[in-house]
Amino acid sequence: MMDIKLQEYNPADLLKSEEDITGYLNDAYDDDDPATFVIALGDVAKMKGIGYVAKKAGLNRESLCKALSGKTRPPWDTIQRVMKSLNIHIQAVAQ
Repeated sequence: MMDIKLQEYNPADLLKSEEDITGYLNDAYDDDDPATFVIALGDVAKMKGIGYVAKKAGLNRESLCKALSGKTRPPWDTIQRVMKSLNIHIQAVAQ
């Protein structure tokens, strides 16, 4: 029998440019599960440095990790503060 070795997948490893980040977050936002966007936002925050993002957003590092884990539903103001700290803006567009 052949042993298969799997490598840990970290989506943040694929986010090399602002366009990558934007596409990743847009795809996550389009998902029916709101936790998908929260987790994606957490991936971007980790890539940028969770301590830096927490400080810039005025949040506790531990609370931020918990909020962006996808296991809770963080308040909208927390999401907004994180997005502002990452210079990410949502824009409504008619389709």
